[in-house]
Amino acid sequence: MLVGLGMSHSWVGRSDQVRLGALTRWVTPDLVDEAIVANGRQGKRPGALPAAVMVCFVLACALFHQDSYDDVAENLVSAIPGLADQIPNKSSFTRARQRLGPQVLETVFRKVGGALAPAGLAGSFYRDMRVAAVDGFYLDAPDTKANRATFGGQVAKDGTPLAFPQVRVVTLSEAGTHAVLDAQVGGLVDSEQDLAVPLAAGARDMLVIMDRGFVGVKVWREFTGVGAHVLIRAKSNSARTPVEHLPDGTYLAEISQWVGGRLVHTVTVRVVEYEVEGADGEVIRLLTDLLDPVAYPAAELAALYHERWEAELSNRQIKTYQRGAQEVLRSATPDLVHQEVWAHLIVHHCLSRLIVQIAGRHSIDPDRISFVKVLKAVRRSVIQNVTSTPRKLGQFLAALTSKLRKLDIGPRRDREADRLVKRFKLKYADPPKGWKRQPTRRTPPKIIRLLPRLV
Repeated sequence: MLVGLGMSHSWVGRSDQVRLGALTRWVTPDLVDEAIVANGRQGKRPGALPAAVMVCFVLACALFHQDSYDDVAENLVSAIPGLADQIPNKSSFTRARQRLGPQVLETVFRKVGGALAPAGLAGSFYRDMRVAAVDGFYLDAPDTKANRATFGGQVAKDGTPLAFPQVRVVTLSEAGTHAVLDAQVGGLVDSEQDLAVPLAAGARDMLVIMDRGFVGVKVWREFTGVGAHVLIRAKSNSARTPVEHLPDGTYLAEISQWVGGRLVHTVTVRVVEYEVEGADGEVIRLLTDLLDPVAYPAAELAALYHERWEAELSNRQIKTYQRGAQEVLRSATPDLVHQEVWAHLIVHHCLSRLIVQIAGRHSIDPDRISFVKVLKAVRRSVIQNVTSTPRKLGQFLAALTSKLRKLDIGPRRDREADRLVKRFKLKYADPPKGWKRQPTRRTPPKIIRLLPRLV
């Protein structure tokens, strides 16, 4: 047990030996030190848990989300002689996390992040524009008063809190690699559109795909204003009236922003309507600022919209595989929740980098590389301390990159599964006849049929 942070503790002065396995390739000690100094979190005196060690520890908590503080710490130092025998106690780690704060981890994410797809990667580019997607997801936080006040949560009709406070994360992800390029962290009390607006700054020269929850003049103007292009699924009541029919059967319409009953802004959009055969006749309507029907054919845009699901797969990697299915974050205060979320985003981006590296070496699509197997390999690299020398790190990465037979899950198959909440206590009451869910099944390739509107 750690009684004090004096020089007698075996961890004092040995922080340079604590590393993050394969992730050290990108989360380097120099980068971590820069982030610490930039946020003024460098300590005034040496201790067993300085800021640099805590950055590694918080990232390890994301990498080993289901493990306790003791287990995470032991995973970090088990291969370093003399450190695993005297693990600081939980309260020491908690206080050190509080001293570190969330801003350092956010800075590390922004230094590590960036587009990964090489030129020509399938699904990553459309007409020289990098394809990205904006989407949001929730993470459950511990049910403390501070978390519920900051993030909000579901409540019953009588106002009784239900389940957990919910953290809302909205991401800008690269479609071809699942890499998160930028993110905003809020809560259930924040709208997806408000969180999406700041993401526009990182989307210059990209084609950004969004679902109907992001339809709005404010989001539209922010993204197009920085030089990005957008492709958004329309709500049922938006842009339904043509103001001009185009030769290919698409049409121009307008969407407006009203504030206090006063018209503030109006933008012109191009509308593409189509249906997917076998989808019960549902008509899908897309809005885009790519107005030229010759340069940007409707059939290509309709097919491209379905790349938006790559953002869903990216979110699933974080929520289901990296964090663990239906797991709750471990942080009891809002600052530590933000810190933990940024740690998850850093780990996911580094794993995406490693997957792109492996796929590039073998000239295959990154979708074919198993995220779960790469995640497990990186966890082993931390426990084995493969970064004790640069040579060992290089050998580990080379060995992992060469294991294509183990990591390759093959080309993606056409499959579908019913979307169903799996919680035992659902937000909504069970249907009278119960939930009926079919197993995951193979399906024939989807056929898109345009629905032109002609004068």
